[in-house]
Amino acid sequence: MEEKDPKQDFDFMKEKIKDRPVNKKKLLRRTIITASMAVIFGLVACLTFLVLEPLFSNWLYPEEEPQQVTFPPEEDEMLPEDMLVGETQTEEETAAAEWNPQPVELELEVEDYQILYDKLYTLAQENSKSIVTVTGVTSDLDWFNNPYENRDRTSGVIVANTGREYLILVDQKRIETVESIQVTFRDGAQAGAVLKKADPITGLAIIGVAQGQLDDEALGQIAVATLGSSNNPNVLGSPVLILGSPYGNSNSIAYGMVTSMGNILHLPDSIYKLVTTDIYGSPDASGVILNMRGQVIGMVNGSFNAEGMENQISAIGISELKNVIERLSNGKDQAHIGIYGTDVTLQAQEELKVPLGAYVTEIELDSPAMQAGIQSGDIVTRLNGETVTSYGDYISQLGHVAAGSTATLTVMRQGQSEYHELDIEVTTKTAE
Repeated sequence: MEEKDPKQDFDFMKEKIKDRPVNKKKLLRRTIITASMAVIFGLVACLTFLVLEPLFSNWLYPEEEPQQVTFPPEEDEMLPEDMLVGETQTEEETAAAEWNPQPVELELEVEDYQILYDKLYTLAQENSKSIVTVTGVTSDLDWFNNPYENRDRTSGVIVANTGREYLILVDQKRIETVESIQVTFRDGAQAGAVLKKADPITGLAIIGVAQGQLDDEALGQIAVATLGSSNNPNVLGSPVLILGSPYGNSNSIAYGMVTSMGNILHLPDSIYKLVTTDIYGSPDASGVILNMRGQVIGMVNGSFNAEGMENQISAIGISELKNVIERLSNGKDQAHIGIYGTDVTLQAQEELKVPLGAYVTEIELDSPAMQAGIQSGDIVTRLNGETVTSYGDYISQLGHVAAGSTATLTVMRQGQSEYHELDIEVTTKTAE
């Protein structure tokens, strides 16, 4: 009898299992949802990182605020020649010595001149660490539409170190329309710079160079200039040297002496002293004037030279510029009213009974002063309640007024028989 295979008893239970058909629409939908969720999660994580990262960084690694730039008030300085008068000398003896000068005989050899100029050269080299070449770069096309770079160079002086960057005082017109600014230091190191603030009244600007762009070797060759005084009467007739570009070429030197300090620059809401020398150079000269102590006493600027004296090296006195440098370095705008003025003289007070204050000589056209009704001949006696006894007081107090704010000027205006006091509100604006 033929044996029956046991498996055959279960043949009826066999079935073919087919794969479940793929729902392509549902799969596509799930894929899109998953991808969208991943993108949303990524965006949320990115935004969270951007928001929280600076907070955690500042918390874990607090960054110091940049140092504010300030200059101490000037004191009457005494030159070495002023110290020759003994402390025990009486006033009569001092006066006699001044009115009876003794002739001085000097016998100089050629070697003496060589020693003198060697010392001047050494002084120039020591202070050249604070002088830089500033290059304004602008792209343009030639006649054949070929691109090229136009480079305008001038000299600047390092006036401050904030701990993050070096601040450099420079002629604004050389950089105001350029695409980029490049600074070259004494050792040849180069770095990019950015415009911080500009002063349209003096035509000067402050640019900043981040210290992170320079290596330790370059940083060791950089120094901040020492600002001296241009108000010392002993500066007149004293020897000076000019660093920068007195002849139009960078890194050049000129020697000479101060010939005049009596020229006053009357500008809106400001007054400056023009320092002139017997040095003749380029009409586009730039740089600084240094005294024999290596202190800056003026910023070279030929814009205010008299007609026919375009090649004479002149400078704006540094004493009056210190407030401007502070303001520009700290990123503050100058409040502008538009008053030209002068001091009321003692003779005018005594003989004409003119009140003490800042005498308004002229009003700038379309200025806040003109719009407020201030007139030539008015005398400003108070600014925001603070007493004004001179035009210098007015300038100083205006420096504490925020640009765009309203200032109250108390003026004395002459009537038919006497002066009348008026309070005039002026809406200041930023100098343009």
